[in-house]
Amino acid sequence: MSSLPRLKVAACHAAPVFLDKTATTAKALALMGEAAAHGAELVVFPESYIPAFPIWAALWAPIVNHDLFERMVENSLYLDGPEIAAVRAEARRLGVFVSLGISERSRHSAGCIWNSNLLIGDDGELLNHHRKLVPTFYEKLVWAPGDGEGLRVSDTRIGRIGALICGENTNPLARYALMAQGEQLHISCWPALWPTRLPEGGGNFDNVAANRIRAAAHSFEAKAFGILCAGYMDAAMRDFLVDRDPTVAAVLDGTPRAATLFVDPTGTQVGEMLQAEEGILYADLDLNRCIEPKQFHDVVGYYNRFDVFDLRIERRRHEPVRWADGPALEMPEAPPVDEPAAAQQA
Repeated sequence: MSSLPRLKVAACHAAPVFLDKTATTAKALALMGEAAAHGAELVVFPESYIPAFPIWAALWAPIVNHDLFERMVENSLYLDGPEIAAVRAEARRLGVFVSLGISERSRHSAGCIWNSNLLIGDDGELLNHHRKLVPTFYEKLVWAPGDGEGLRVSDTRIGRIGALICGENTNPLARYALMAQGEQLHISCWPALWPTRLPEGGGNFDNVAANRIRAAAHSFEAKAFGILCAGYMDAAMRDFLVDRDPTVAAVLDGTPRAATLFVDPTGTQVGEMLQAEEGILYADLDLNRCIEPKQFHDVVGYYNRFDVFDLRIERRRHEPVRWADGPALEMPEAPPVDEPAAAQQA
């Protein structure tokens, strides 16, 4: 007898409107509508979908990227801004859950941004706000490190949902933090490509193999379904980069593209994958399939030695200052989703 939810998931293998937060938000709303029309209850977007992944940090020295950093900051999103308000309002209107990767802007600094992931409920409420713990490799030139406040699994009507961003899925302690909260749906979001070598250097990072290995390992250990959602580089994004410097064409064209796909609680791929074409990938998932594999290895239950291993996690939002004579200086609360003016601005 089934006791856990069954649901349809949509993973958007989509390109942003490169470095344009307003246009990319509008595209995200359209994709949400398309996914909902196909019966999806959870709609997932790639890493830093709004406004884009800062791929230029891999291509050029930071000394020549100041203008791109400024543009990235200007197009990053405030948590209480009109773009997030519009997505929340649309999630409520459609009755869908949304996992959205954004570049998040700070109210406390003119130039501090984070690589963040938001989980929005089908009622438009913000269920979780996670900032990537450690920006990976050249991402450190763009994003600040996050904190543990977002290492949370959200208990929803469609299952217990957790998410990690890109390289965080290589961190066994971060993954275990979600496993220990009964995670059933694990979202991992990724960039469209991740250059690590010049073409003549050989051995460039294989996005598909690396991401599949990490996602399959987590699903096998957690006994959870994995949703891998990668970005897509469209012609406009490539043209923007190549027009700036034609020599990077070989790097862009020679770097493997990431794939969007699903894996089941045994780590086996479910259905097809999207890689070379932009689109939405769907999967019907039955969370009851998470139960039987727990008989074999339940690493947060009987298959652990809690007398041997002891994990402590600080789950506190970091703030720039804590006043001795009063409360910490905190980020503004996200606004209600029924503010029409905020939604219209996006």
